[in-house]
Amino acid sequence: MNNFDWTQLINPEFYITFTIGGVQIGLYIVLFIVFAETGLFAGFFLPGDSLLFLAGIYSRDLVQNVVYIPSNFLNVLLLSTLVAVMGVLGNMTGYWFGSKSGYYLFKKEDSFWFKKKYLLQSKDFFEKYGGKAIIYARFLPIFRTFAPIIAGIVSMDKKKFMFYNVLSSFLWSFILIFSGHYLYGIFLKQGIDLKHHIEYIIIIIVIISTFPVLLKLLKKTPKEKI
Repeated sequence: MNNFDWTQLINPEFYITFTIGGVQIGLYIVLFIVFAETGLFAGFFLPGDSLLFLAGIYSRDLVQNVVYIPSNFLNVLLLSTLVAVMGVLGNMTGYWFGSKSGYYLFKKEDSFWFKKKYLLQSKDFFEKYGGKAIIYARFLPIFRTFAPIIAGIVSMDKKKFMFYNVLSSFLWSFILIFSGHYLYGIFLKQGIDLKHHIEYIIIIIVIISTFPVLLKLLKKTPKEKI
């Protein structure tokens, strides 16, 4: 920590490999970030997709610092399940928060931790796609933070919300974590260690995950008059 650089806070690898007193606590940090990004409106700036992909690459290290499991598949399965559960709990928290403080949020002024425009964009997104927005938003930065809050604000049926909540969380965690783990193995057989190319992986995932958001914003540009 003596060489700490503030730019590390936007690097998912920093959280995954974080140690205190020689003990790696990356698993706990990953789980907290997943909960914060999906359950606390202040978590929209935290790494999400890239964090889970890298967690798949480091799955053995993350899990075996807590419990020893010899099977690689079970390591990834356990990690994916824990992340999915935290994602479910995060969305439940966001839903509860939205149902209790929706009026306050729409009246709240912008701050470093809160941007009303993200809330309004998420509301439009939710109204367009309905319950499926919970699934779509899980794979989109910013939207996945505000979608459960919007669901709470508009009083979405709780059973319907929980169905999409659980489904989206397990899809999100399993797809990204398993992809990271097995793509790492495939590239390693070709002599390419993805751990040495983390910066490029993060850039690629950020581009892929934010492209739908940018496309949505571009579609909002005024149409030319005929």
